[in-house]
Amino acid sequence: MKSSILVFGSTNFLATLPDQILDTNIFSIDIVTSLSQAQSCIHITPIDIILVQASLEGSMELCSWLKEQTKLSCVYCILFEDRPELLTQKSQENWEWELLVNAAALEQGADAYVWQIPENQTTYSLANFAANYQIIIAQFTVGLRKAQKYRDLLDKNALLSAIALADSLTELNNRRALEWDLPRQVQQARTLKDPFSLIILDVDFFKKVNDTHGHLVGDRLLQLLCKRLQNNLRSQDIAFRYGGEEFVVLLTNTSIEEALNIAVRLNRVVDESSFVINNQLSINITISLGVATLEPEDNETGISLLHRADQCLLAAKETGRNKVVSWDEHHHISHLNSVSY
Repeated sequence: MKSSILVFGSTNFLATLPDQILDTNIFSIDIVTSLSQAQSCIHITPIDIILVQASLEGSMELCSWLKEQTKLSCVYCILFEDRPELLTQKSQENWEWELLVNAAALEQGADAYVWQIPENQTTYSLANFAANYQIIIAQFTVGLRKAQKYRDLLDKNALLSAIALADSLTELNNRRALEWDLPRQVQQARTLKDPFSLIILDVDFFKKVNDTHGHLVGDRLLQLLCKRLQNNLRSQDIAFRYGGEEFVVLLTNTSIEEALNIAVRLNRVVDESSFVINNQLSINITISLGVATLEPEDNETGISLLHRADQCLLAAKETGRNKVVSWDEHHHISHLNSVSY
């Protein structure tokens, strides 16, 4: 992946930069000349390093703006001092003044501050220009190193998040993942004005499996069950292990009628064939399912929706198990629709 470079500067400024920095075979480079263009580019494209021409209008504002953006703290900003009045004063070798100017530039938001040597300046030797180029390359290298460390950190955080949100036994999303995703799905459904439904299901008499065959067999049974469930869900459906032998499925853009059809299919595919644990053991199980769909009065966390589906699951288990129960249009526990097999 190429590092992304944003140059805030004029054509003349570009001519002063080392060729190594402007190599488009190595870096992805965008060039802008106004503050609004720079901000727009940063919002659209992830940026690793920003090279800022101090004499260009809006340069100091860009540095300050970057410093205020917490999410952009990873961007390395190199400010190139090319303002004639400051360069002239610097040539007088007033070290105290120069240190104050450097400090002011860094306080405004720059991560590095580089004094440029004017191309038409005859008092500087080739060695001076070479040293100046080395400073620029060194600061640029620091920026690249910081960007790489940030990418590595993002990758590690993504991996840790995936581990934290996954159930190690079934490889489904876990309850913590559900608690994060359910409110997001509710908000999205309301924003898009799409239907959103939910299934909660439980393995009937699962304790008997553990008591009879042991927990290792029970664990293997849950793994096989999850694979069968996933093979019979749509690509947009998201399954979670809610706890023990209980699972939740979020159904994006799905009406109650569609959700019932999915629940009925899941109930059927579990009941119709046994689960082969090994060459000597096959186990038949059934599941009970509760179904509910998002209503205007549901809270934004989705907890009330989950609670209604759970009440339906409880009703399914209390009335014989191995069935699908849904909450009807009257939104009352005494008005449950039951489909058994």
